[in-house]
Amino acid sequence: MARVYLKNYPQLRAKLQKLRDDTAADVAPAMAKAAQDIVDMMQRLVPVNSGDLRESIGFTFGAAPKYAQKVTSASFGATTVTIFAGNSKVRYAHLVEFGTAAHTNGGLFEGSKHPGAKPHPFFFPSYRAMRKQSAKMIRKAIKDAVKRAVA
Repeated sequence: MARVYLKNYPQLRAKLQKLRDDTAADVAPAMAKAAQDIVDMMQRLVPVNSGDLRESIGFTFGAAPKYAQKVTSASFGATTVTIFAGNSKVRYAHLVEFGTAAHTNGGLFEGSKHPGAKPHPFFFPSYRAMRKQSAKMIRKAIKDAVKRAVA
């Protein structure tokens, strides 16, 4: 098998990494807009009893908060946006999304029967519905940022 050597590869790699780092600040607003669009759809689809679950849905730059369940994350350079549901008060987002099976309770109500709960999907349908539109928005922001940085 033939080996191919690219002349000045380390310099090219360094310039491309610098370009990525320089354009990350211009791409962050598009990432935030895409994440907010997904969060808005999740909040519209979530079943509401007390409203605590709906209020716990959000996004952040970096890792998801403690006790939150990460729905998805996207990265560009060192910038990462994470969409999550739940917090220290609301730890049941996955049970609403996927439902529960019928089971016999333990603990305080040991021996009683729980009939289970039907699933009410809200975060994965929102993500799947908005995924292509969000990716398109972020790609456009990257393209525009690179054009500005190179020009």
